Amino acid sequence: MASSSLHALAGGSVRTATLLGLVIILLCVLAPAPAVAVDGCNLTAGFVQVDLPEGNFVVQSPYDVPENQRYSYDVATGVRTFWVYADDKPFTTVTLTNPRAEVRLSGHDYSSGIWQFEGYGYVPSGTSGTGAAVEDGIYDRWFRLNVVHDVGASTVAVYVDGAPKLAANVTPSASHYFKFGVYVQHHDVSPRVESRWRNVAVYTKPY
Repeated sequence: MASSSLHALAGGSVRTATLLGLVIILLCVLAPAPAVAVDGCNLTAGFVQVDLPEGNFVVQSPYDVPENQRYSYDVATGVRTFWVYADDKPFTTVTLTNPRAEVRLSGHDYSSGIWQFEGYGYVPSGTSGTGAAVEDGIYDRWFRLNVVHDVGASTVAVYVDGAPKLAANVTPSASHYFKFGVYVQHHDVSPRVESRWRNVAVYTKPY
């Protein structure tokens, strides 16, 4: 695979999902690693925020239903809501991947430097079967998720509400990008899987 998606939860493809797999999906094999060095009080200190116009938010949802039946965006509140059902189709007819409703952040694929995803997520109770949780008590509240990817060091660090929750080595890839939303896993799946996101931002820091 030529690229990896840091999808919230984030590419061969072991999908180790942070926060019930609702955000950064790593299209790579994860292993324990030292945390990426950042300022714990201000995780974006020293980073530069990149421009994310609405055209960069590319929705991927089941191919056989209209997009607005699996995704909504409330312009007034800035909240993006994603939901899929356990028996939904993949997002294209040429893939056998599991059901998903996601945004792929386009226009900022990268192959070097240190990159960071930040967003506020909400997982309603009753959602399950989307991955491995790295945070207890995540349901029915807004939380802040930061994912820091150091390409040169091949490390990813995950923070919830500013606290470190996961550090991992990642397999190098030619390019990377961020995604967020919901992606159904293979077991313990609730009939409906949902997450909500707002204030999504991407930051970068050159070496």
